[in-house]
Amino acid sequence: MGVLTNGAGAMTQLPDVQIPPIDYAAIAPILVILGAACLAILVEAFLPRHQRWSVQVGLSLAAIVIAGVALAVYARGGGTGVTTLSDSLAVDPPTLFLWGTLLALGLAAILMIADRSVEPGGAFVAESRATDGPGAMTRAAAGVAGMRTEVFPLALFSLGGMMVFCAANDLLTMFIALEVLSLPLYLMCGLAKRRRLLSQEAAVKYFLLGAFASAFFLYGLALLYGYAGSVKLQAIADATAGTERSDTLLFAGLGLLLVGLLFKASVGPFHTWTPDVYQGAPTAVTGFMAACTKVAAFGGILRVLQVAFQASSWEWRGVLWAVAIASMVIGVVLGLTQRDIKRMIAYSSVAHAGFMLIGAIALTERGLAGTLFYLLTYGFTTIAVFGVISLVRRADGEATHLSDWAGLAKRSPLVAGVFTFLLFALAGIPLTSGFVGKFVVFEAALADGMAPLVVVALVASAVAAFFYLRVIVLMYFSEPAADGPTVSVPGAFTTAAITLGVVVTLLLGVLPTLALDWANVGGFVS
Repeated sequence: MGVLTNGAGAMTQLPDVQIPPIDYAAIAPILVILGAACLAILVEAFLPRHQRWSVQVGLSLAAIVIAGVALAVYARGGGTGVTTLSDSLAVDPPTLFLWGTLLALGLAAILMIADRSVEPGGAFVAESRATDGPGAMTRAAAGVAGMRTEVFPLALFSLGGMMVFCAANDLLTMFIALEVLSLPLYLMCGLAKRRRLLSQEAAVKYFLLGAFASAFFLYGLALLYGYAGSVKLQAIADATAGTERSDTLLFAGLGLLLVGLLFKASVGPFHTWTPDVYQGAPTAVTGFMAACTKVAAFGGILRVLQVAFQASSWEWRGVLWAVAIASMVIGVVLGLTQRDIKRMIAYSSVAHAGFMLIGAIALTERGLAGTLFYLLTYGFTTIAVFGVISLVRRADGEATHLSDWAGLAKRSPLVAGVFTFLLFALAGIPLTSGFVGKFVVFEAALADGMAPLVVVALVASAVAAFFYLRVIVLMYFSEPAADGPTVSVPGAFTTAAITLGVVVTLLLGVLPTLALDWANVGGFVS
């Protein structure tokens, strides 16, 4: 007990403050990433401009590697999961899988962001301030001086927010993590060196629509608090299973909450930001968003549905059936009409989000494991896809119109071959990770009695294969234009990112057992 003396000299006993226990080993990966992000801000503030790039790249890569080591050390300790920080974070087997996936994808994304060889000076270089005449800065020196290295702390903050979002055990922590992961992305989308108006337009659209989605999430959180008297997922689950209160607040709150979550996961019809932002953002940032944000968003969706709302699933499951079907149909139909390859991949991501939602609806351990594995496979394939897209260039920047890819196999057989393999993976062709990912998700859905939804998904997959094959035919069976684009020689960083994505896509297609076993180690704790 503490003692407080008032103005009259009277003694007042104060209750002891209970400090919540913190499992530092469990949350060490988050602490490393967020600590490195704060340190990266100090680097931006105090280091000379010409020294920042090398320090920021080294710091970012080191932070991800150290966080991965901390994660591996903790995971080897076993256990079924813990909650910490007053039960606001739950570190369980699915969380560890999602964290490992995010760190691996984040490493590949940082490598792409850091590359300065595909586009001279990097994709985030500010306007050159070189001038003619004596004493003018050289082109290389101007590029280094104008480099926008603030993208590295922004990426680390966003990655840290994604990790917290996956582990959030209450809706308020989840909302804060949603903002931490989203706000840096809004800024990163507008940092493109070329096509600045398109990039800034993408950033504004993403910010405005993201603000609306966050408002929906927060309003749903408030309604669920009114229903359950708590924002903790387990308290909401208890109220759902055993209360006699009106269900109006419950389902209105759940509906609004899901709008925010489905928006972030690019699930149709909440996908309207996706094609414009994918097209306008710097390609390295697009790859980071497409892979990592999808993992974080579905990690949150899985936790919310399985922990808080499983008892009421018979009432909302039909609605999510309709959403999954809408997402698949929107993705494949509108994907067929696209003439820009980045917009085509954007609609592909909407269709894949529908496939992933099927696994999330299953609410079984097989559905959870299948969805986690699908997120892993899709993330690596997508990172590599955007790495290849960044290599095909015109004088004014990337060549993303489909006509620019005509005859690419004659200009660069290796790049065309790698891109063909990655498109096969997105289409779900056997011996690629995409096939195994779809198989395990659809198998879990069939086991849970969702055969009609699986039939729709199979038809959507067959239709989606057409626009992937269209690009392959264009690359191999068309003549290249005389003034067509060139294929840049990738630097070490981009080569490493693409190689990592291709190797994982191949290994998970041929030998998926290890990753499937890791994904199938248990459910969520709360």
